[in-house]
Amino acid sequence: MRHSVEEVKLHSGAKGLLINIPGASVMSTRVHFRGGLRYAKKPNIYEIAHVVEHLSFGANSKYKNEAEYEAEFTKNGAYHNAWTSDLSICYETECADFEWDRVLDLKRLAICEPKFNEIELKSEKGNVKSELTGYMNDYNRLLWPRLQQSIGEKVQNLPERIRSLPNITLKDIREHYRRTHTSNNMRFVIAGNLSFSRRRKIVKMLNDWDLRPGKLLAPPTDSLHSKPPVLIRRKDASNITFGFSFVIPYRFDMPRCSAMSCLDHMLTGTMSSRILGKARHRGLVYGMSSSLNLDETKTSWDFDGEVETENAEELFQLIHSELSEVLSGNISDSEIESAKSYILGRFQMSAQTVSQIADMYAEEYFKCGEIGKYYSIPDIIRTVDKTEIIELTNELVHSNVSALVAVGSCEKSLISSLASKLTF
Repeated sequence: MRHSVEEVKLHSGAKGLLINIPGASVMSTRVHFRGGLRYAKKPNIYEIAHVVEHLSFGANSKYKNEAEYEAEFTKNGAYHNAWTSDLSICYETECADFEWDRVLDLKRLAICEPKFNEIELKSEKGNVKSELTGYMNDYNRLLWPRLQQSIGEKVQNLPERIRSLPNITLKDIREHYRRTHTSNNMRFVIAGNLSFSRRRKIVKMLNDWDLRPGKLLAPPTDSLHSKPPVLIRRKDASNITFGFSFVIPYRFDMPRCSAMSCLDHMLTGTMSSRILGKARHRGLVYGMSSSLNLDETKTSWDFDGEVETENAEELFQLIHSELSEVLSGNISDSEIESAKSYILGRFQMSAQTVSQIADMYAEEYFKCGEIGKYYSIPDIIRTVDKTEIIELTNELVHSNVSALVAVGSCEKSLISSLASKLTF
């Protein structure tokens, strides 16, 4: 979809992107604060940001409870949600074009004028506990926080997060909200049919949001390192669910990300890929994937999958063999061209809706303040070459920070053996 992007700065110090998509019939909005789990004031209330998020659509200055607010918000089909990560709290809405201003004002009430109370706090602490307890049965959600801990990130795992919930008080909620929900700590992305006059009205409305002044909170810093592999033992786990990462302490730019996207496609992207395709042909694994993940201070190359215990050694030997081939430069030009063609096609398909376009810009803008150069990305993809792929792979796998975590009922010695196949 054709679109244009304008960055605006409000009088309050908040900043954001207005994305004009002529003729769009919906408006999509994201409002972001650096105020996620890592910004808890004390470790024993680590889950506080998640509880604040759950309370965000509850009682406010106009509606006495969540039910009343929800009924008004959704009466014409509008949608809202919020999510919390290690670093972020983000509020999302999508609505029909004809009611964008009504919905934006309702969003203002939730973000700027919440009325936290003990009744809703008790309810949402219970709901968060239920949510996290459910995640205990999702082995991927179990292993990734443990992997983060293994490389030195000061995060808590699921059991620790659940144990922090009873410690959170209404006073804590109000303190976390006041400290994180400030005007200078706010970033936003709004996408839709934004004529000049409508953009002016949006800016005027946002300038009227009553948030305290503050500062853009800095991302947490960690001393990264490697630790021995971790086994999370689950007696009822019939397979081994695994994740491993190679980490470097700086953020890749778009050309590097494009090169690694091409390599990920060659390794695990399809049934004809070097690792997944061969593993499927041998009957070793149903599915696995690899991807590059970035935050403000680091780049992580992550692999994950699920494998039967008796196939694990052969699968990891295949992973080692194929990564060694890449490191040795054994990649054909035809493989690279096919990968570039695939990545280019997927990129063009990723911008079919207003929400997709908003998400595409929001991820980079919220993390590091960068405005994605959408129309230059195809040319960046086309310039990916073999030398760049090999150099980046060498840098990642020979980094000083890596980790392997697995969930299973196997012996720890097997996980140690698998980890030994990830050294190069």
